[in-house]
Amino acid sequence: MNKTIAMIAAAAAVITFGTAIAAPLPEAKPDDVGFSSQGLARLDNFFAREIAAKRVPGAVVAIARDGKLVHYKAYGMLDPDKGTPMPIDAIFALASMTKPMAAVAGLTLMEQGRLPLQAKLSDYYPGFADMKVGVSQADASLKLEPQASPIFIHDLYRHTSGLMYGGRPDSSSPVARQYLDGIAPAIEGDTQAFIDRITKLPLAHQPSTEFEYGFSIDVLGAVVEKVSEQKLGEYLAANVWQPLGMKDATFHPTDAQRPRLARPFANDPLTGKPQAIKLLDTPTKFDCGGACSFATVGDYARFGQMLLNGGELDGQRILGPKTVHHMTTNHLGPEIKNNVANVEPHRAGFGFGLSVAVRTSEGLSSVPGNPGEFTWNGAYGTQFFCDPKERLVVVVGTAAPGELRKYYREQVQDIVYGAMVK
Repeated sequence: MNKTIAMIAAAAAVITFGTAIAAPLPEAKPDDVGFSSQGLARLDNFFAREIAAKRVPGAVVAIARDGKLVHYKAYGMLDPDKGTPMPIDAIFALASMTKPMAAVAGLTLMEQGRLPLQAKLSDYYPGFADMKVGVSQADASLKLEPQASPIFIHDLYRHTSGLMYGGRPDSSSPVARQYLDGIAPAIEGDTQAFIDRITKLPLAHQPSTEFEYGFSIDVLGAVVEKVSEQKLGEYLAANVWQPLGMKDATFHPTDAQRPRLARPFANDPLTGKPQAIKLLDTPTKFDCGGACSFATVGDYARFGQMLLNGGELDGQRILGPKTVHHMTTNHLGPEIKNNVANVEPHRAGFGFGLSVAVRTSEGLSSVPGNPGEFTWNGAYGTQFFCDPKERLVVVVGTAAPGELRKYYREQVQDIVYGAMVK
């Protein structure tokens, strides 16, 4: 077994900076930016063990400090059925890591004076004004009450709109039974069909009272489309992806990109039940800002570095530094119930900013880091976090759509901080 692990680790070490593919950021030796090479080698050993145990098909990991890559490697397999090796430019279904990019699109419009946080959502899509709040009664029925205050654009960014997702294990709300899962609307219809469908449902809470993870950023993406008069993917391509050189970022993979899509095991290694990433083979009809984009780990490392730099990378300014600071500051005041750690169990001690979780205190969380760290993850096994104090960006891609993905999020962060010696 140990010999196998050593072989996988050695193979992974070879598939590092391929000559054909330029690294997404400048490179540095770990020791030059305060990392231990031996400490980072634990990441190789960790993924070698997990891959040998057939718990995850493969992974791509990028770690940058001071804007320089100290670790950029591919491990294991792209497609476990075919046995294709994982290339460094594998394309991952990002799921909820789409959300921070959709939020940046919205914030570019805010900077132009076209989408203020205190605008009412019903100014863009009037149907939201008539949504009722579902209140559970003792007999398990729902009483429908009017909104005490309107849904604001601000509520969409911070998940305080009262909109939710269906089928979430952490939600006991009877309202959830009326909601679809995160990608269903994008497969079924266009943007307007999504708006028509969601505005007929009850809200889970009064607006601005409780963090409830759900379709808020999908709705924000629809607002971006309304204001910009472009599809969300077109707006992001012109204003974020192309300026940042995020070559593979898209809502609709081309035939040329499809062979690089990372695929999961057919069965969940923990439960043995069938699992799939539906978006890999099902085209979407609307560019859902909550869950539907794809990119490489290198692409997302550039996006994370732009945010860490205060909105700019390689001379391309996407947002102003004050806007990024506002985005990455906690927006859940004491009057708002904070359920972030219900969604991400290792993120106790985190609040939520404009589409990213934000660490607000020392301790509490099960992973090391500093106040000011901002982060979000994807349900198919991707993660990213940025620690401004340590000038650190970490992006991980796996195709692991089961509960195991939460284990990888925690372990990777532990290993990364453990490898930091300065």
